[in-house]
Parts: sequence; structure tokens; C-alpha cells
Amino acid sequence: MLLAMKEAIRALGRTSPNPAVGAVLVKNDQILSKGFHRSAGLPHAEIEALRKLSPSKAIGATLYVTLEPCSSHGKTPPCTEAILAAGISRVVYGATDPDKRHRGRASRILSKAGIVVRDGVLDMECSAINAHWNHCASTGLPWVIAKAALTLDGCIDSHPQSRWISSEESRKESMRLRTNVEAILVGGGTVRSDDPSLTIRDIRISKNHPQPWRIIWSKSGKIPRKSKLLMDTHRDRTLLFGGITLRKVLQELGKRGISCVLIEGGGYTLGESFKRKLVDEVRFFIAPVIQGGKIPAVKAHISPAHLTDLTYTKIGSDVMISGLVKKG
Repeated sequence: MLLAMKEAIRALGRTSPNPAVGAVLVKNDQILSKGFHRSAGLPHAEIEALRKLSPSKAIGATLYVTLEPCSSHGKTPPCTEAILAAGISRVVYGATDPDKRHRGRASRILSKAGIVVRDGVLDMECSAINAHWNHCASTGLPWVIAKAALTLDGCIDSHPQSRWISSEESRKESMRLRTNVEAILVGGGTVRSDDPSLTIRDIRISKNHPQPWRIIWSKSGKIPRKSKLLMDTHRDRTLLFGGITLRKVLQELGKRGISCVLIEGGGYTLGESFKRKLVDEVRFFIAPVIQGGKIPAVKAHISPAHLTDLTYTKIGSDVMISGLVKKG
């Protein structure tokens, strides 16, 4: 299962709206093949592993897979059918499908056909790989990360003499953070004032790694026609929402299979996200600068949001504070 988890981790950031899954086929204590789900619409991890073998090799083998095999038709046929057809004698999986419609169904189908099934092996570890996807599947809302670069006096507007608040190292860390989310959300005011690109750049990524969706939340539903988000080569990855609440925007993104959203501001948008209790995780980069800014990082009167699982990381001259928002 640990090997299957390593395969699943290779799939992170590539599979939206599907989960990252890894699989390993074993027979007579020998590893026959490994596989992971490479992208939505392509074969699932189980099929990837099976395709690397001649049909007879899988007969009597044990399949280790990090998530309960799918049992319904989607963009690809159900994996349970392929498992039965391959003659696999034993299936061991880690996490159970969080979707109530499918939970435990694969186990019933395979057991009924005489296949030995064991579930829950390294369940917590396997579930953690798809924490964002699990959250979206159970709540209908994407996992929301609030990110900001701010001064010691709590503001996010940069000094007229410098475009940046955070250090170069922090900006690279922000880019790495973008590689682990499926969408970046900003308010219309940020687009009008900063004209951001909201892309992954200046760091090395796989050529197959998708750029995140760029989400704009604007009361008016209007932004300048020549904004980079509407003009660059990734303009088909831009969605503009106007006239609806931030919660409604996130619900719509969840329906589209977007399971993790990075909110990068500005102050009003971050304020609304905390005020409406939509934030699940915080990544704040605090620079050792006091400059009397005009725009607070959270521009709203909110109930205190307490963080758990806190970490403090020195990045360049800055400190990154990260943690989970305590619910309830």
C-alpha cells in the first residue's frame, strides 16, 4: 500500500475533478506492475497497472489501490468490471469512497463475485492524499486556502517605491502553493488595480501540469476588457462571476469539480471569506516591514477565526504562518 501511495502522490495536481489514486499489482510476492491516474478522462490507476501486463499475468494477483475502486460509469468504464475481467483474486484498498452513492459498493460487487476484499488499510494516510477532494465530495464546497502577503502592521498594499511586500523566496513559495490548487480566486477590485496573471511561473513544473483556473468575483460582473485574464493564452481558464455571493461562487466551483481554491484577495474578498466562514486553511506571509498601509488584509468585521495545527516557517526575510481554521 505504501508503494500505491507513492504512485498516487505522482498524480497530485493532475486529475481534477477526479481524485489522485495509485495502484500496485502483486503475485507470488513479486510486484508485477504499478500505475496512477494521470488525468481526468484517462484510465484510472487500476487500469494503468493492468495495461502493463499481458492478460494472463493478472490472473490470481492481488491489487493494492489507495481508494475504493469505482463502480459506476463516468468518462471511463467502472474499474470493478476490469478487475473481474482480469481474474484478480484479491483486492486491498485504503480509503473508502466518500460519496454516499458509491461508498462500499465496490466491496459488495467484488465479494459477490468471489474476490477476497480487504478495506481500510492505511485508511487515514490514503485519505490524506485526497483531503481536498474528500472535503468537496462531502460538503459540496471546495477546500479554501486564504493566502496573503502582508506587513507587520497588517496591510496588503505595497509601498509606492516597491511593487512587492514579500521576499523573492516567499513569492516562489506562493508559486509552489499554486501548483497544489485547482483555482485561484480574486475580487474584481484586484483585477482592476493590479491586472494579475494568476498563473504558475518562474518555477519548474511538469509540462502536463495544468494552469489553475482563474476565478474573478465581482459585484458588477465587469472587469476591463484588456485584462490579462481575458487576453492571455490561458484565457479559457478564466471564469467571471457577478451578482452572486461568494458562497454561491464556491458552490458553483464545487459543482464543476474544483476541489481546492486559493483566495489571494484583496482585502474585501478575504474579509468576506472569513466573515462567511468559508476559509479552511490560512497561509499568511508576514514581511518585516511597517509602512502604514491603507488596505488591511481582512477588510471586514468578523468573529475571531482561531487556527489549529500551526506552523511558523522562515522564508527569506519573511515568516509564513500556516494553519487550519478551527470549525464550530
